Amino acid sequence: MTTAVIQDTDQFLADFHDTWQFGATARNGVDRQAGTAEHGRIRDWFKQRAEEEGFEVRVDSIGNVFALLTFIPDADFVLTGSHLDSQPLGGRFDGCFGVIAAFHAAIELKRRVEAGEVIPQYNVAVVDWFNEEGARFAPSIMGSSVMCGFFDRDEMLAVKDLGGTTVREALESIGYLGEDEAPVPASYAEIHIEQGRLLERHAIAIGAVTQSWYTQKLNVKVLGEQSHTGATIMKDRHDALPAASLLVLKTEEVVEEFEEEQIVTSVGQFNVEPNSPIVVPREVNLVIDLRGHRREDVEKARQILVDYCEEVARARDITIEAVDFDIRDHQRYPDDGVVLTEKAAANTGVSCMRIETMAGHDSVPLNRKVPTVMIFVPSEGGVSHCEREFTADEDLVQGLIVHTDIVSRLITGDLDHLKA
Repeated sequence: MTTAVIQDTDQFLADFHDTWQFGATARNGVDRQAGTAEHGRIRDWFKQRAEEEGFEVRVDSIGNVFALLTFIPDADFVLTGSHLDSQPLGGRFDGCFGVIAAFHAAIELKRRVEAGEVIPQYNVAVVDWFNEEGARFAPSIMGSSVMCGFFDRDEMLAVKDLGGTTVREALESIGYLGEDEAPVPASYAEIHIEQGRLLERHAIAIGAVTQSWYTQKLNVKVLGEQSHTGATIMKDRHDALPAASLLVLKTEEVVEEFEEEQIVTSVGQFNVEPNSPIVVPREVNLVIDLRGHRREDVEKARQILVDYCEEVARARDITIEAVDFDIRDHQRYPDDGVVLTEKAAANTGVSCMRIETMAGHDSVPLNRKVPTVMIFVPSEGGVSHCEREFTADEDLVQGLIVHTDIVSRLITGDLDHLKA
């Protein structure tokens, strides 16, 4: 295996920090939700940079962008990448680092292949998956799930945001509703910031991801009756908002029934109708997100919350509907891929620990189709989906070097024995 050296880490850092201009916010974050003008602009930038470096760029029919280097005609591709869309007022490292690191890993591998240092069995494709975040269009992890056959493309193209714009319309507006065939994957590798603080807590440089947490969401609709805030006496009201507020508090409180740091819960989306200052709300729609190390913990928390919905509805003479959606079982990454990460870290001379991912990533659906490797670099304070999200340049570069080693091993067939 070649030594762990990257020829131009300065250009990697320059490219990565250059991406901040697209959707930059006043507090050092970014806001470039899927299919917005800002998202289109960073994709244009990525496409231009890829073509400058000799990549062929393809866009498929759900808006995934692929930058291809073909070493062996008719061979399959090692895919590597992440996503360039963000949360509203999100951080500039989440997803974007994974795409730019994958891009520069591919540039370095092109140099090694041309120099005869690496003899590839596969080609390499850098991918920017569409709508990983799911902030504007639900569900999240959309583009990779469509490519892997887990979501129907036409159904996803018809999904609407809160303003009524469809995915198809959004992609057309930024010029990324493509017609190209996606490359056939042989394997997949993704690098990402941890979005937690275990690596920082243990002073470890690289996390070798072993599995994802069990995830389940509840789409909750609280139905009351609209009335005048000034003219309706309290006992005659059927106010949806206080009932919904009780559900928010219960969602936070339910974690107290479980072992510490084994389950997380939240209400991240909350919409009130008609949202007028002089109208008692008739309807509230909210999404409850439950994730845990153990499936049984998530299922127990879900049942507690569903039962509580029924209790609140009876007590307040309103209707509450709780519907399951976006249920994702544990995905265990191949043990040999974890070992491969540990070897790459050792080859680079940095520390490594095994770690689980609490968050979802595009590697989760890919892991169900092809041998997949997922690695983390530290996040300062564990902060993510927030403007003050931060990872030091040194950690980014170390991650790039390890990731390049991993992709180098994949294009030479190191995980071929795992194929069905």
